[in-house]
Amino acid sequence: MALPGKSSHGGSDSSFTGTPPPRSPDRSQLDFEIDFFTGVLERSPDYVDVLRVMGNLLTLKARYGDALHVHKRLVQLRPQDALAHYNLAGNYALLKRKELALTTLRRAVELGYRDFRYMREDHDLDAIRQDPRFRQLMHEYENR
Repeated sequence: MALPGKSSHGGSDSSFTGTPPPRSPDRSQLDFEIDFFTGVLERSPDYVDVLRVMGNLLTLKARYGDALHVHKRLVQLRPQDALAHYNLAGNYALLKRKELALTTLRRAVELGYRDFRYMREDHDLDAIRQDPRFRQLMHEYENR
C-alpha cells in the first residue's frame, strides 16, 4: 500500500540496484523507517505486521491522516483484532473525532483488549479520557 505523497526508491530510476540510497544527515530514523516500510507495503500491501509498524511510525511522526488509512486497513484485514481496533480508536482520538474514537475503543474492549492501565495513560486517548463514556467503559470492563 503506497501512502499518499510517498514515492518508492525504485521509481523510474533505472540505476536503482536494490540498495537504499545513503541517508542524508537531515533525515530522521523515523523518516528512514517510513520510507523502508512504504517500499515493503508497495510489494505486499496486506502485510499485517508491517501495517502495524507503519501505523505506529506515522503516529509518532504526527501524520495522523496517513496513519488513519493504515489503521482502517488493519481493521479491514483483521476485523476481530482487538489491538487493531484499539490503535484505530487512538488515531480517531488524535484527530479529535471523539464519537468514532469512543465507539471504536468500545469495540476493542468488546473484542478483548484489556490493558486498562495503559488506556488510562495512553496520550493518544487524551481527547476522550474525560468523557463520561470513557469512564463508563472502564467501569464496565475493568473488573471483569
